[in-house]
Parts: sequence; structure tokens; C-alpha cells
Amino acid sequence: MSALPGLSVTAGHDNNSTQLAVCIRNDGYPVSIERLKLYRILPDPEAAKRHQLRVVDESGEDYLYPADYFVVVRLPKTVERAVVAALNT
Repeated sequence: MSALPGLSVTAGHDNNSTQLAVCIRNDGYPVSIERLKLYRILPDPEAAKRHQLRVVDESGEDYLYPADYFVVVRLPKTVERAVVAALNT
């Protein structure tokens, strides 16, 4: 996976930021999640134990998806604010 300036892949989560992930697979969910699109991830420790992520999908609701369908990313703060504002519209 190539790195983009200002974009980093992360395993952790900063409590002061919104957790975002890029969808890299959507097998079985072609309408609910789109490949190469950013999604908001909600904290769910129980789902993580089962290798799942709680994702706010195309319906606007949160559902569990396989964790390996996403790559969690950390964006620069200015970009993160713009993305979160766009996700909220």
C-alpha cells in the first residue's frame, strides 16, 4: 500500500479525533459499503474482539462489517475536520 503525504495507516485511535477508515473490500455488501470510500468508525470493543468494525454505512446507520474490509486511517486535523463536516451533511 503506498503512502500519501499527510495520510497514515494506524492501528490505534486518538480519543480526540473521529475514527475513519477506507473500505478496501465490499464482498457481499455492494450496496451498503463502497470500495475506496471513507467511512466513520464507531468504537465497539466487543465487535473488535470478533474482528469486526462498527461502520456508519451508506444507509446512515451503523452496522458491523469484517475488519479486514477496511483500513483505518489518520488524517491531518484540517483534513479530518473537513471530512467529518462533509460526512455530517
